[in-house]
Amino acid sequence: MQKIVPGLSYTCFYHIYPLGACGAPVANEFVSRPVDRLSDLLNWLPHIRSAGCNALYLGPMFESDFHGYDTADYFTVDRRLGTNETLKEFSRALHKAGIRLVLDTVFNHVGRNFWAFKDVQANGEASAYKNWFCGVDFHRMSNYGDDFYYDGWYDAYNLVKLNLTNSEVKRYLRSVVEFWINEFEIDGLRLDVAEIMDKSFLAELAAFCRLQKPGIWLLGEMISGDYNELAGPGMLDSTTNYEAYKSLYSSHNDKNYFELAHTLNRQYGEHGLYKDLLFYTFADNHDTTRIASILTNSDHLFPVYALLFTMPGIPSIYYGSEWGMSGVKGLHEDTALRPEVKQLPDLDQCPLFQYIRRLGEIRSRLSALVNYQQLYVSHEHLVFSRNLETAVCVIAVNMSSQLKIVVITWTGKHRIFQDQLDDTYVINPENGFLTIGDIPACGSRILATDEIFHSQYPIGRFSAGTIGGETLT
Repeated sequence: MQKIVPGLSYTCFYHIYPLGACGAPVANEFVSRPVDRLSDLLNWLPHIRSAGCNALYLGPMFESDFHGYDTADYFTVDRRLGTNETLKEFSRALHKAGIRLVLDTVFNHVGRNFWAFKDVQANGEASAYKNWFCGVDFHRMSNYGDDFYYDGWYDAYNLVKLNLTNSEVKRYLRSVVEFWINEFEIDGLRLDVAEIMDKSFLAELAAFCRLQKPGIWLLGEMISGDYNELAGPGMLDSTTNYEAYKSLYSSHNDKNYFELAHTLNRQYGEHGLYKDLLFYTFADNHDTTRIASILTNSDHLFPVYALLFTMPGIPSIYYGSEWGMSGVKGLHEDTALRPEVKQLPDLDQCPLFQYIRRLGEIRSRLSALVNYQQLYVSHEHLVFSRNLETAVCVIAVNMSSQLKIVVITWTGKHRIFQDQLDDTYVINPENGFLTIGDIPACGSRILATDEIFHSQYPIGRFSAGTIGGETLT
């Protein structure tokens, strides 16, 4: 197994779906002049840093038909967001602000306006690109009336499935990655629907990316299955942790922390399946109902985010959710999840954002958030520890509407624990027990021993990187 890089434990993502957040037109006409909407997000950089985030996962950026996951041109920024120069300047501004850039990467399928697919439409069996796509059959028609059939992404035939075993396709996609690294200085890739992509292709792509840019971070979207199939030595660095995502909200709605405790033990306990990996964790994203809309008790937003920032994984905030934005996933579209934000609200008096801001600040400096051990669980209360070498954190979370006292057995040598959310609260273990008193209703205590302040690691695997001309170690 690969060894966890402690620096990844301090990384926190901010996630923006730019076509939505920037108010881009729904459809791309492919004839209009580029409109620089992406630069509007430059005003968000202080906010992103204020939320404790040092990496940005930016949704689809390249020329597409509608939503960005139907790519028409991998080498040209979507005209609804700007130009290549727009993204280059945006990347430079991010790095100057100490924020790494991870781009959404859609290599499983393309849109019907992708140039190679249009060549097959025009030239049929004579097309040099007919083998670039899966399931091409000139003996039957497509769902769109083409003179040939092809495989789509499941039943979405506006998304044409690429043949990732074709050497020419693989060479082409490698050239795309090389271009993005050189042109936009990206720090990582989030690979859309990686769970259904050819695994040998992913391994080859990972090796290529690391040759091009040592330290590049590779995230695969995986909703279900064994995450070890995608992440680990010779493969990607991480996957999306949908198992933890589901447990995070449903354990609160059902008042059942046993579900979340089981998930965390299964993944990161003493015999955890993934204890040597760090997954991308989230409370919501561009494909899911907003956490503020799915929770039955809005006060549970506070323990949800306390857990997100302290449990194993690399947390991510989806734009707007830090101030309680609502949004329910539709049956066939996700517009409500990806709204325009014309102006950032004044969050000085927003309790949720101020709480998240504090959590981000705590996470950025605690060195103990690595190993995991469950200490106590009940329906509405969960206590676990995180540690690295001599540094220890004990996290106590309370979803109930009442203050809670929890007494746990403590055999460690540490004598003083201070609550990082309330520095006036200090406790000492006595007679082999640690008594955690008055855990706030719908809140938490993050108890830390004397902490070893960490150096700022890059979002890479094992090496230092450079951001804004300064070396990070």
